[in-house]
Amino acid sequence: MNYQSTRDRSAKVSAARAIVQGISHEGGLFVPETLPVLTPEELEGLVGLSYNEKAKAVLSRFLTDFTPDEIAHCVDGAYNTRSFDTHDIAEISKVGERSYFLELWHGPTCAFKDMALQLLPYLMKVSMDKEAPGTEVVVLVATSGDTGKAALAGFADVPGTRMLVFYPENGVSGMQKLQMVTQEGENVSVCAIKGNFDDAQSGVKAIFTDPSIEAELRKNGQMFSSANSINWGRLVPQIVYYVAAYTALVEQEEIAFGDTVNVCVPTGNFGNILAAYYAKRMGVPIGRLICASNRNNVLTDFIRTGVYDRNRDFYTTTSPSMDILISSNLERLLFHLSGEDDGLIRRWFASLAETGRYAVSPDVQEKLQAEFWGGFCDDQAAAEAIHGQFDRYGYLCDPHTAVAVKVFEDYVRETGDDTRTIIASTASPYKFCGSVLPAVTREPVPEDPFAQMELLHRVSGMAPPASLAGLKGKPVRFTGSIEKGQMADKVKEMLR
Repeated sequence: MNYQSTRDRSAKVSAARAIVQGISHEGGLFVPETLPVLTPEELEGLVGLSYNEKAKAVLSRFLTDFTPDEIAHCVDGAYNTRSFDTHDIAEISKVGERSYFLELWHGPTCAFKDMALQLLPYLMKVSMDKEAPGTEVVVLVATSGDTGKAALAGFADVPGTRMLVFYPENGVSGMQKLQMVTQEGENVSVCAIKGNFDDAQSGVKAIFTDPSIEAELRKNGQMFSSANSINWGRLVPQIVYYVAAYTALVEQEEIAFGDTVNVCVPTGNFGNILAAYYAKRMGVPIGRLICASNRNNVLTDFIRTGVYDRNRDFYTTTSPSMDILISSNLERLLFHLSGEDDGLIRRWFASLAETGRYAVSPDVQEKLQAEFWGGFCDDQAAAEAIHGQFDRYGYLCDPHTAVAVKVFEDYVRETGDDTRTIIASTASPYKFCGSVLPAVTREPVPEDPFAQMELLHRVSGMAPPASLAGLKGKPVRFTGSIEKGQMADKVKEMLR
């Protein structure tokens, strides 16, 4: 299987090259030329298998230039009880009559990004050996909180790699920041910028396509790659957990094989819900894809109107990983919905870069609305959702998952659709104690994050993850911040 660029269909590469390169030279994103299909018989054959076996079955259909042994090495190296606190890798908790939380935060950094970023370093190493042996890969990451730490944890001290993470200095939670600035590893660096996530993401994309930096890399025997979800190697592992979740519900006799389920995802960059769309295209019986946004509701407006407009106020919320106004992975979806019209994609995204907006054609809008339903909620509504889940069911969720809960409730109320629904639970509540505690207790919330953790433990009875508790007393390695216009200079400094 080859991969093509969303902005130039003639730019075709292997899976290994797509993973190594990260982004196409003209700025497009790589997508499969054809999407593989799991027949009903093949999908049913996954029922009863381990998460790793399901992952191997899915990945083998996308990474056709990897041998079975290479895929097994990558999967078994990433998904194990050394890295995850559960043998099932992704747990499913039934809450209420017809909803199921797909807990994607049992990995080392307690966020759903671990599901991909524990695997990506293995995929990257195998890909480098195929495509550019002897070359050092420089991994650039823009993060709104979780991707950065998950990438740092995955790539720390991996031979042949260097990593630089940019994050908005006032756009992550205290625990997210602490996770990043204390990161160990000789090949990693972390840098705050004065700006928001969109500034960090735009800066990284500009660096990727800067000829002067590319020339310097070649001179040093290096090349860029990305650990953001613009990299196909980040996105393809996310498809796995939707396939695994469906078959797990069959195993648990919550649904019969062939029953349709909806999927509700809190999302900002659109990668997590796009993975569910790909799982549906592969043959998983998924019905409506419910896109949940916080107060930065650019995706909700786009799904409802067909107009994408980032010219609006940017809000810092209690769900910082979704504080995004430029949703990169939407480009992949629009490429598919437009009939793979790379000319349209170039025009729309040139318009986004120049004017901050674009409007899709009526036929694309119709296809979009047939698949997706969009909703959003503010911080107060998310806090009420945290309280409601804890009060009614004794289930504790983080603010991002709470956004999905509220939007799911709105969807059911508006449509009357009572289809069983998988809700993506994207982070441990302990990563956001300062926001979770006021929703579940009236006790004063201490300022110290570890005192917050102790209080949440006492109030909820849920044990804090060892990886977060272990941050106490760790030395801070990375301090200070730079202007967003200094990102390229920071990368050159790191390369020197």
